[in-house]
Amino acid sequence: MADKIERLTPEQEAELPAFRQKYLDRACNGARIERAPLTAALADAYTEIGKPPPRLFIFDSPAACMLAIKIMGPDFCRVQLGGQLRVQLGGQLGGQLGVQLGGQLWGQLGGQLGGQLWGQLWGQRIWNPNFLWGSQDLYWIAWGKFAEKIGVKLKLDTSRRLDIMDRIGAQCEWWWPFENVVIASEKPRIVRWDDDRRLHCENGPAVEYADGYSLFAWHGRRLPARWVLERDTIDPTEILREQNVETKAAGLACIGMARMLSALDAKVIDRDPNPAHGELIEVRLEGLPKPGRYLKAECPRNGTICEGVPDTITTVIEAQAWRVGLHPSEFRYPEYRT
Repeated sequence: MADKIERLTPEQEAELPAFRQKYLDRACNGARIERAPLTAALADAYTEIGKPPPRLFIFDSPAACMLAIKIMGPDFCRVQLGGQLRVQLGGQLGGQLGVQLGGQLWGQLGGQLGGQLWGQLWGQRIWNPNFLWGSQDLYWIAWGKFAEKIGVKLKLDTSRRLDIMDRIGAQCEWWWPFENVVIASEKPRIVRWDDDRRLHCENGPAVEYADGYSLFAWHGRRLPARWVLERDTIDPTEILREQNVETKAAGLACIGMARMLSALDAKVIDRDPNPAHGELIEVRLEGLPKPGRYLKAECPRNGTICEGVPDTITTVIEAQAWRVGLHPSEFRYPEYRT
């Protein structure tokens, strides 16, 4: 057995970002399934569990796949093979890599896109849990392939099965294996991220499929579609009624604190006579341990602004100075020309 690889060389470190990005692009570049390569990879997967090659049915989104399974009915999709394939294709990989590779080279795809989809689809009447992740497994398939690249020696069977999963993940997203039949979903047509690679879009879906099925997210947190699409007109009290604190906080950020304050019982700590200088406001949001303080001011260029400040700040001028990193004695209000 080779010695465990505890750290990457400088050359391997330099390769890793491009390698990781290659796999992320495979999952999120909007490419459509190529039927022949996917059919061949699925046939190889079924061979691993002693089954004949399946017929392949492709749909535009995971929701459409589950609707098709629902319509086909139990007689058509009775024998589920997901558990058997999961064990056979991936069961040995973690153990072999763990012996030879210290640490983990994880990506974001599974936690971000997979978790979001699971949360949105779970509980729907069409829900069918017997899927394998396909392109959303690429985050750890990439881990295995990079490990091989830097010298981890896998058994021949394990390496072959990793390659099968890699080929399937390169083509489709979630897929449902049954006796003689596979139902497979196309990958998203569009995936949008923020600068920290979290699902995010300010004016539309963060994830969009060809049939219109979509996910809406604000800096990685899934939101109802109308909170994003109607963010300029939605009643802030609808967001305040949300029970999940993290979802509520994301909704608050989505519509803007200035609009949210209009629906809150806000306490004015300090107010400057000039509205451009603003007022210091304290509000308590349900579920948070203590009140938050915000500087609310009128900007001639950007309209109403609202920015969180430390709870130790007690005056408007302290808040304004804190925003630009100055001591209050050093701060001077800017002069705006019209």
